Amino acid sequence: MRQLKEMPFAVANTVDSVPAPASVVPRLRVGKLCIAVQGATPAELLARAEAAFKDSAFIEFRLDFLAKPAAALPELKTFLARRRDITSIATCRRKSFGGKFTGSLNSELDILLKAAQTGFHIVDLEVESAEQCTRPQLAKFRAALRAAGTSLLISSHDFTRTRRPEGLNQTAQRIAAFEPAFVKVVTTARSLADNLAVLQMIEDQSLTAHVVGIAMGEEGLISRVLSPRAGAAFTFASSAEGAETAPGQVSARTLLDVYRLEQIDQATRIFGVAGNPIAHSLSPLMHSTAFRRENVNAVMLPLKVRSLDDLLTVVRDLPLDGVAITMPLKQEVLPHLANMDPLTARIGACNTLRTGADGKLYGFNTDVAGVVRPLERRMNLQGARILVLGAGGAARAAVFGLVEQGAEVYIVNRTHQKAVALARKAKAHVLRQSLLAKTRFDAIVNTTPCGMAGIKQQLPVKESELNASLIFDMVYTPLETPLLALAKARGLATIGGLEMFVQQGARQFEIWTGKPAPESEMLHVVELELRRRPQ
Repeated sequence: MRQLKEMPFAVANTVDSVPAPASVVPRLRVGKLCIAVQGATPAELLARAEAAFKDSAFIEFRLDFLAKPAAALPELKTFLARRRDITSIATCRRKSFGGKFTGSLNSELDILLKAAQTGFHIVDLEVESAEQCTRPQLAKFRAALRAAGTSLLISSHDFTRTRRPEGLNQTAQRIAAFEPAFVKVVTTARSLADNLAVLQMIEDQSLTAHVVGIAMGEEGLISRVLSPRAGAAFTFASSAEGAETAPGQVSARTLLDVYRLEQIDQATRIFGVAGNPIAHSLSPLMHSTAFRRENVNAVMLPLKVRSLDDLLTVVRDLPLDGVAITMPLKQEVLPHLANMDPLTARIGACNTLRTGADGKLYGFNTDVAGVVRPLERRMNLQGARILVLGAGGAARAAVFGLVEQGAEVYIVNRTHQKAVALARKAKAHVLRQSLLAKTRFDAIVNTTPCGMAGIKQQLPVKESELNASLIFDMVYTPLETPLLALAKARGLATIGGLEMFVQQGARQFEIWTGKPAPESEMLHVVELELRRRPQ
């Protein structure tokens, strides 16, 4: 994809920023963010609009979610008359085109026209509806909109796929033939690379039209956040979590606070956290906080990855400056790295990518820092006797990292042979479970998922086997795991998995920015979010 050009719209810009059709109402003010609101009743719709106004004065009212859209217009008129600073869109999408309205074409046109006369600034008409209109019917509709001082947005929604940029451009031209004020092309992302096609279409069309382009679905988040940067007139968000009007829509507060929509410009560096599932990752929130605290013009996006090739395409063509990656990508990415640090090579896993000035990928493993940093702040690791519970991917980082620091590391795993194999590679020791109660350690590190919310497995150690002065549980949901609760009841010092998560993220921040990480702020915001979520 070509490098994104300068965005022709600014926050609260006017639609006469570029040459536009005669149907455009002069000086119509739109911002980067339009919040779509819906409700089963007029009261619910208006309550959500009132709440949305705190985040944006640009609001789309989904009339098709109402049982009787026309009957709600008097209440909406009163609301808009009171909130004259709101720029409003009325949408009454028919069910056959992805909406909720079950009425006819004539009914849709009638509701949209009445909405215009009610005080709405823009009405959204599907391109299929425009094509179904007779010429006199459409001409009459457009004339009535002009008389009401209302602009026309014509939209296309594909709920199954995203075509190549040339196909999306054809759709945009199909809409542009009707000379609307706004051209809206919405697709469905089935891969991360689908976002590139949407962003390319926006680049191609935005010099001659006020275009909106979005890929729906979880994979389409990139387009929702970056479309204004590519030249889109605006993007959409929901009023709150659980109030979405389209698949993959995120809340306005998330777009503004976590993805920093208002600050994104051509100089913004783009990072990602890749995995599947990934929607509830805390990394974007944590890194956004760090970027803001240290005045770094950057944003981190969650990337739902179905294949490594898909991720690498986006890294190369968007491009991305760096990516935090999860299993199983930590091993799969290794052959694609131009270079990696020696410890990453020995571990055989990479969780952090940095794109060099040469466009090549360089690999790091910050999981090691997530284990080592919390421990070395509490003890001298040289010669310390440390027990690692587990022999999986997390255990590899712990074992190799601690051995590197001079610790005497012992491994216990339910499958003993896996512990033996890891101990041989890392020059560590292996211990059978039966010997735990008789052996003393300086610290015990749990790298297994036992105790994690939703995991029913019993703890990897019994109370009688907690023969250490410090217990480190890498699990951080819940914040106080059963293992940590058991350790605290015995008066032992503890380290929670949240500290490990923040420390590995802090090291990523340092690799990507060259600045010291604001660790306390990162820890604070993640802890608050975890406490907010159901445990």
